[in-house]
Amino acid sequence: MSTPRPPIVLLHGVGLDRTMWAPLIERLAADGRRCIALDLPGHGAEPPLRAPQTLGSLAEDVLARMPAEPVHLVGFSLGALIAQHIARYAPGRVASLVSVNSVCLRTPEEAERVEARLATAGDDFAEGVAASIERWYPAATTQVPQPLIDATRETLLANDIESYLHAYTVFVRGDREIGPELGGIRVPSLAITGEHDPGSTPEMSRRLAAAIPDCRVQIVPNTRHMMPVEDTAAFAAALTAFVDESEGTHRD
Repeated sequence: MSTPRPPIVLLHGVGLDRTMWAPLIERLAADGRRCIALDLPGHGAEPPLRAPQTLGSLAEDVLARMPAEPVHLVGFSLGALIAQHIARYAPGRVASLVSVNSVCLRTPEEAERVEARLATAGDDFAEGVAASIERWYPAATTQVPQPLIDATRETLLANDIESYLHAYTVFVRGDREIGPELGGIRVPSLAITGEHDPGSTPEMSRRLAAAIPDCRVQIVPNTRHMMPVEDTAAFAAALTAFVDESEGTHRD
């Protein structure tokens, strides 16, 4: 009897929820892959955050809701930082790690820019959402269908602002928490991002690949921060190829 294949667990980014993965799950289900999309703490159906958090506290919450068996852990943006923390400190629960559009070891200049966004993130939330939508799906160039853009906007606007700010603070500073520990991640890893992502840049994915011992990097052309939504087909192909190869490595 063959051993069941590990499920794929999907962690979204700050301000979003598990529904961002719907197009990907539909594609992977057609290939017979079992996928589990979780809401991050303070997002979607999870209770709002009412106290400051750390990357470790968010990771502990997610870990408690993951399947007990090892999983292919896929994290996007803040979800990638959480996934890295889990892979580092609970390696027995992770068969492989995929960091999607992840920040890594921000330079002082990169940290200053994102700290500036944090400082004003709660001032006019609707205006901030509009800026995020334009940054992720530039009106002049995006090929993403309007219903998907509208769904992203609605998810962002539905956030509890206090909860969002607690999570966003971890996104802004979490790379400092996990950065020194990346060398301790021992599972097969992939760092993948969009060619034109201005925040989670290709250079950051290359930093991840340099810091994690068994990590490759892949840059998806003509995509930005919402790469898994912008080009679901390319992301699904990269993810499937990596997961299949990592399972082959484990079988050997």
